Amino acid sequence: MKTKDSATAATPIAVTDSAPRTTAGRADAAALRHRRPAAGHSGTLLSALGVVAFSLTFPSTVWGLESFGPWSLVAVRSVLAALVAGALLLALRVPLPESRHWAGLAVVAGGVVIGFPLLTTLALQTSTTSHAAVVVGLLPLTTAAFAALRTGRRPSRTFWLAALAGAAVVIAFTVQQSGGALQRGDLYLFGALLVCAAGYTEGGRLAGRMPGWHVVGWALILCLPLTLAGSALALSVEPVRLTAHGVIGLAWVAAGSTFFGLYVWYRGMASIGIAKASQLQLAQPLLTLVWSVSLLGEGLSPAAPVAATAVLVCIAVTQRARS
Repeated sequence: MKTKDSATAATPIAVTDSAPRTTAGRADAAALRHRRPAAGHSGTLLSALGVVAFSLTFPSTVWGLESFGPWSLVAVRSVLAALVAGALLLALRVPLPESRHWAGLAVVAGGVVIGFPLLTTLALQTSTTSHAAVVVGLLPLTTAAFAALRTGRRPSRTFWLAALAGAAVVIAFTVQQSGGALQRGDLYLFGALLVCAAGYTEGGRLAGRMPGWHVVGWALILCLPLTLAGSALALSVEPVRLTAHGVIGLAWVAAGSTFFGLYVWYRGMASIGIAKASQLQLAQPLLTLVWSVSLLGEGLSPAAPVAATAVLVCIAVTQRARS
């Protein structure tokens, strides 16, 4: 992918003239060449940390549902995350975003802060975590498609072939794990897939214009009036039975998935691009299955190592593909 095509990363512009290049100029150019690979590695690491944080979301949500109803869990997690974000924004005296960015922040808020958590939480009332992981298997491909429409990028044929192959492996594996039967929560899952891809794409674009945690923070603040009202209403209707698992689950989906995960994820996307960062998410369903075994006691088939290897190969291909 050529740097000039990136909508989420600053574009270095080389200005040439007829004057001979000075020693300092050659040194600056060499330093820039060394910084570019380092930035790419850093972006990949940040995106991977986001994937790990997100992979714990479904198991943590199941834990949270032990103590809270679905509407209460989603509203309270967003309020807690907004309080953390708001405290940081105030402490660091971060100025308000430019008016032209609020529409994009609204897309992030609707897709990532409210839409995806709500729809997946409703789905997890009737679906297992392995079945719900189908959504995550499709998410990288959907995000790349949204990014192509939103930013005008056109990933290469190799990129798309590897992405489709990886998505096929993940879908086949997760559907096989859940017995291949459609569940009542499938409509919720497909809806979550669409709104999250839109939110990721817009958030990745905005993260090229402001720090990633500013994107997350302002999206959470934008939702705060709605989530505060939703929390009050949901907690008055749905029963609350506090357990250790429930509190830990709520704490993670609020601080880990909603704030930290989105923070490193958007920073990573701004560095390496939306399409490539999204392909790292092909590993997320398999990580979720690992947590499901260790935290929820769900069974894991022997096919997991084979699927994991195939997915990692696809990720490697997409990371090397050029646009």
